Amino acid sequence: MECVRLALLRGVCQMPAYIAYERRFFQEEGVDVRIEIQPTAWVVPERLARQDVQFAVIPWTRVAAAKSCGEDLVLVCGSGCEEAALVVRQGLEIDEVQRVAVPQEGGMKDLTAMALLQNLGWNRRQLLRMPSGDGAILSFVGGGADAASMVEPYATMLEALQLGRVVRRTGDIWPGAPGCSLATSRSLLEDHPKLVQRVVAAYVKGAEYVRAFPNKSAEIAAGFIGVSADIIRRALHHNQPQVRALQNTPVIERILELMVELEYVPELPTGFIELSFLESLLGEQIVSS
Repeated sequence: MECVRLALLRGVCQMPAYIAYERRFFQEEGVDVRIEIQPTAWVVPERLARQDVQFAVIPWTRVAAAKSCGEDLVLVCGSGCEEAALVVRQGLEIDEVQRVAVPQEGGMKDLTAMALLQNLGWNRRQLLRMPSGDGAILSFVGGGADAASMVEPYATMLEALQLGRVVRRTGDIWPGAPGCSLATSRSLLEDHPKLVQRVVAAYVKGAEYVRAFPNKSAEIAAGFIGVSADIIRRALHHNQPQVRALQNTPVIERILELMVELEYVPELPTGFIELSFLESLLGEQIVSS
C-alpha cells in the first residue's frame, strides 16, 4: 500500500477528504493517506511543489497563481463550489458597512470579496487584510470589522450565533464557481498516474458519501473542523461539494481575468487543470453506505 501525505484545511469544502479518510475509502483504493491540517492555504502550494505533501485540497486559484510563478502544480478533482460568503454584522444595513475583513490575497474568500466590493459599490470601504480566514472571522467577531468574507460552516455559525447575516455568496456573482479542489504536482501525476487515479477515486467516493449521508458526514467533519455537527449539517444546505466544479470553464476564465486585473498574476495561466482521472470515473456507481 502506497503512503502519501494529504494537506487539508478546515471547512465544508474539505469534507470529501475527511470522509474518504474516516470511511477508509483511501485504503480501499490501496492508498495509505496521512492527513495534515494546515493553518492557512497560502503556505500549501510551496509544500506541494517540494513534495513535502503529495496532495492537497486548496483553492484552485492558488494553484493557478503558483503555475504563473513557475510551480507546475495541477488540479485533478473539484470539491468546493460557490463556497465563500460575505457576512455583515447583525443590525447593520449593507450601506452602513465601513470596514471589511478579508484573508490573504488569492483565495476564493478574497476574490469573492473583491468582486463583491465592486458589485456593491464598496470601493471606498476600508479593507482589513488578515493573515488567514480565521483572522478575518476573529476580526469580525471582535468588532474590528463590519463585514467579513468566509467559507462554510463559519458563515452559518455566525448566523446561528446571531452575530451576523449572509448578504451575498460566491454564486451570486459567479454561479457554479469552483473553490477548494484536489491538487498535486505535475511530476507526481506523470510519474505515478495510477496513484493519482486511486486518490481521485477515493475522493469522489467521499464527495458522493457527503451528498448521500449528510448527517453522518457532518458528525465526521465536526472532529476536523471544530464546529458542531448541527451547524455543519445546516451549512450543507447552502454549500455542497461538487467534484465536477472545475468543468465550469467560463466562470474560471472570469475569475482569472479578475486575478490579472488585481495584479495577483501577471498573465492568464494555463495548463493547471487535468480532469482525465475524474472523467474516467464519472457515471460509475461508487457511493458506499
